[in-house]
Amino acid sequence: MATLRAQRAWTRRQFLVRSTSSLAVASLGTLASPSISRAADRPQIAGGIQSGDVSDGSAIVWARADRAARMQVECASVESFRTIIASASGDATPEADFASKLLLNDLPAGQDIFYRVRFDDMATGFAGESRVGHFRTAPAAGQSISFVWSGDTAGQGWGIDVSRGGYRSYRTMLDNRPDFFIHSGDHIYADCTIPAEQKLPNGETWRNIVTEEKSKVAHTLAQFRGNYKYNHLDENFRAFHAQVPMFAQWDDHEVTNDWSPAGSYDDAGFEDDGTPRLVARARRAFFDFMPIRDIGARQGRVYRKIAYGPLLDVFMIDMRSFRDDSWNKGADHRGWILGAEQLAWLKRELAASRATWKVIAADLPIGLISLDAVALGDGAPDRREHEIADLLASIKRAGVRNVVWLTADMHYTAAHYYDPNKAQFQDFDPFWEFVSGPLHAGTWGPGELDDTFGPVAMYQNGCSEAQGENLAPCFGLQFFGKVDIDGATGVMTVTVKDVDNRDLWSVDIVPQPQARPAVVAQHS
Repeated sequence: MATLRAQRAWTRRQFLVRSTSSLAVASLGTLASPSISRAADRPQIAGGIQSGDVSDGSAIVWARADRAARMQVECASVESFRTIIASASGDATPEADFASKLLLNDLPAGQDIFYRVRFDDMATGFAGESRVGHFRTAPAAGQSISFVWSGDTAGQGWGIDVSRGGYRSYRTMLDNRPDFFIHSGDHIYADCTIPAEQKLPNGETWRNIVTEEKSKVAHTLAQFRGNYKYNHLDENFRAFHAQVPMFAQWDDHEVTNDWSPAGSYDDAGFEDDGTPRLVARARRAFFDFMPIRDIGARQGRVYRKIAYGPLLDVFMIDMRSFRDDSWNKGADHRGWILGAEQLAWLKRELAASRATWKVIAADLPIGLISLDAVALGDGAPDRREHEIADLLASIKRAGVRNVVWLTADMHYTAAHYYDPNKAQFQDFDPFWEFVSGPLHAGTWGPGELDDTFGPVAMYQNGCSEAQGENLAPCFGLQFFGKVDIDGATGVMTVTVKDVDNRDLWSVDIVPQPQARPAVVAQHS
């Protein structure tokens, strides 16, 4: 891997030398003005580059310019870019804060793809700097898959402390060389400021990079966008996203803590359709800065299926946009967290899936007690639990096998095995739910499970009572999960890891050809 990284760096330098030299010659020949070759006269890439929503033949590429410009993307299967296999262009305008994302189609399956991004000045046509990124398309057949997941970035005021290595989890995840990354939500904490300093329990001081847009709780569109721009100040974040495509979903802190569609608003009021302007601005910023594709006619839809070859379908769900407008309580015992339309979509797509594994990427856990999520405590299904019971029973009736849930949100890591024999509601097949986070935020201790769906904590790791809640990232309790699917056997290995890349616990799950419990081998 060290050789590969060195080769990539050399190729990029070689390309920049060639492109800069060509630009200087062209400038002298057409305008006879040496000033035109200065970097300040050419569009620059502001922050990092990203790819996302990669399938067997397509991907999204994202970047942001420092001015109005036209984004140019070229793809090749080798780093020399000797043969261009796909290209696209699109405008970066003030309306999107000079961000642009392009859909690349007709890519070969199971292939490393190198992409080159630059911006051309709209007025002069002169080309700016180029940067090179990488992603791997989904395999056609017989190839193993490896990916990581986590969530919760820059929470509780723990921002970028350069002296402590910045967002170290991103560098650790990159060292694992995953095919893609599922971000389970809380990409930002729009409702949390980043102060210059925070005191640590050991008497030391955490010192953040600070920006004006992160000095206040976000209300304006510019402030929401500023939260995403802050993350791009971290070199680990930029390096990771240039090499690993992201499947993005959101949770609450992209808007405000524990938000619901009708219950989260500010002095800005509401749009004509009744959407709080606070939510509309947050959604706009999320889609401006995420490498996420638009789904059909519904703009701003987060839930979607990403097909990643014959071994894997990933179902990205949205447990925010369609929930009931209250905390998960009420005398009427009615509640929902997916909404009728999304629930029908998920049941239909799961039943239609022919992939070996069906991963439900959820932004919230389903068995950890929380008024903001699903579980209310021991007993028969109530309120939002009715939707989950309906979904689980539908999965069983349809004969859908090999469903695994992945999530973050709780700021600790855990493995839950859901056993109908231990549940109050029993009309479902056993399944696993894995929780892993935070990436870079305060750590909490393990939460309480309820027995509605019979979860058993097979492993959990978070801060202790003695350490206290909101433990800073520098104390090492930052977590992500890694999933490996063997191309020959189809066995899924799930491993929970920490920021220092230690394997904390893992399990092998054998795919089920029939309706029977998974055979598992646990590893300490």
